[in-house]
Amino acid sequence: MKILLLSAYDAMSHAYWRKGLVAAFPEYDWTVLTLPPRYFNWRLRGNSLSWALGEREVLESGYDLMICTSMTDLSALKGLVPALSSIPTICYFHENQFAYPQADSQHKSVEPKILNLYTALAADQVLFNTAYNRETFFAGVEQLLRKLPDHVPPGVVDQLRERSSVLPVPLPDSVFETHIDAQASQPLQILWNHRWEYDKAPERFFMALTHLKAQGVSFQVHIVGQSFRKIPDVFIKAKESLADELGAWGYIESIEDYRQLLQSCDAVVSSAIHDFQGIAVLEAVAAGCYPLVPDRLAYPELFPQKHRYPSHEQDPAQEARVLAKALSVLALKKASGQPLQAPDVQGLSWHALKPCYQEWIEQLVE
Repeated sequence: MKILLLSAYDAMSHAYWRKGLVAAFPEYDWTVLTLPPRYFNWRLRGNSLSWALGEREVLESGYDLMICTSMTDLSALKGLVPALSSIPTICYFHENQFAYPQADSQHKSVEPKILNLYTALAADQVLFNTAYNRETFFAGVEQLLRKLPDHVPPGVVDQLRERSSVLPVPLPDSVFETHIDAQASQPLQILWNHRWEYDKAPERFFMALTHLKAQGVSFQVHIVGQSFRKIPDVFIKAKESLADELGAWGYIESIEDYRQLLQSCDAVVSSAIHDFQGIAVLEAVAAGCYPLVPDRLAYPELFPQKHRYPSHEQDPAQEARVLAKALSVLALKKASGQPLQAPDVQGLSWHALKPCYQEWIEQLVE
C-alpha cells in the first residue's frame, strides 16, 4: 500500500505523531512531505502552493491513501493537483484554530478557521486526537457559520460529524518505564515540562510555587521543555526567585536524560489554557508521575477527578492558590510515606492504538 503523508506545519507534536505512525507500519510504502513550523500565516495558506508547484512529481506518483494534518490547505491542494482528488483522504486534527487562545500581540484573523473548515470538508475521514478537540471544532464552525451573511448551506456540521471520529496521538512504548520512587525524606519532586509559551500559562504555576514556598513546604521543581528565541520574562524571574528549589532547567537534549527525569519526579503539573491532548503530561504519567492538571480542556476525558484541580481560567490568582493547596497535599502524603500512584495510561500506547489506526487506513482504502 502506497501512502502519502503530509505535515504542513511540522511542529514538534506533529512530527511526534507522524514519525510514530510511519514507524508503527513499516509494511506500508510511505512518502512523507513536511514543511517547517515557522511563518504561521504564510505556511497555513501557502503550503498548497509550495507543494503543488515544488513537489508536483511526488504528488502525482500515484497513491492508495493520503493522510494530512489539519494545517494542510487540502481543498486548494486537490484543486491545484487534480491527481490527488480521487485518492481517499484522512485529515488528522492535532488542534483546531477555533479553540486556540491568541496572544494579545497576535492579529485576529478568520482565515485559519476557514482553512480548518475547508480542509475537513475536503477529506473523506476526519480524526481528532480528543473529544474536546472535536467538540470545540464543531462549536466553532457553528458559531462561524451563523456570522456569515448569506448563502450558507445547511447541514455542514452534520455532514462533518458523520465522517469524524476520535483517535488519540499514541505514546511510544518506550515511555512506559518503571518509576524510581524517591525516599520520603526527600522533598516533593515537581515537574513542569511544557513549551515555554503563553498558552501553557506558566505564570499560574510559578504563582502556585510562590504560595508553596511561603507556606514552608519543601519541594524541588524541574522546569523543562521547548523554548524559543524570546523567553517570556516570567521564566527569568522564576529562575531567580526559586533558585533554592530549582532542579533541572531548560530543554534537555538527551532523550535518555529526559526519560530518567520523568521517572524520578513525583508529580507532573499543567497550568495550561490550551492543550488538545497534553502529550507532555501523558508521557510523564506513563513514566510514573502523579498528574495535577486543571479541570478543563481535554483533561477531564484523560484523568480521574482526583488528578484535576478546580479550574479558574479567568482568575489566575485563585487558580494558583488551589494548585498550591493540591501540591501541599501531595507533599504531605509523600512525607508520610504514602505512595503517589499514577493512573494507568497504557490504553494510549502505540501497542494499544495501532489496531485502531490500521482499521481506519484499511477501511478507507477498501
